[in-house]
Amino acid sequence: MFNLGEHVVCPGHGVGQICSVETKELNGEMKSFYIIKIISNGMKIMVPVESKDGVRGLMPSTEIGGVFELLKNQNVKVDMSTWNRRHREYTLKVKTGSLIEIADVLRQLLLLKMTKKLSFGERKMLDQCKDLIVKEISLSTGSPENDINQKIDSFYS
Repeated sequence: MFNLGEHVVCPGHGVGQICSVETKELNGEMKSFYIIKIISNGMKIMVPVESKDGVRGLMPSTEIGGVFELLKNQNVKVDMSTWNRRHREYTLKVKTGSLIEIADVLRQLLLLKMTKKLSFGERKMLDQCKDLIVKEISLSTGSPENDINQKIDSFYS
């Protein structure tokens, strides 16, 4: 169970803060929901408290190094399949909410960007992945978002 004010990750939405816990009647049963305000856009979402996949805690700061190591490693094969196929695969990875999966998508897009011009959808996904990673790492480590952005950019300059 998460506490009021705690930062959590909502797969598909990003990092949010728990504003309240509300109980509502649903199909004749009383259910408890986290009310979470997403940091990036201010949207409020309801996630069932008992949901296993609906919300997770921030990645511990001790594990952030693994994300940077993954991003630093450019010795991987870039997927050169059609854009829509790559987009489907990337979307599935982002929806898992796993910071490692999102970092893998970001790495693929940054490497692809070095070889060709990205489509509008790919640029949008690149920005989304980078934003998700930067926000979570910033909150987990207490580092300014700008520093994290610069560190990621330094791997691909």
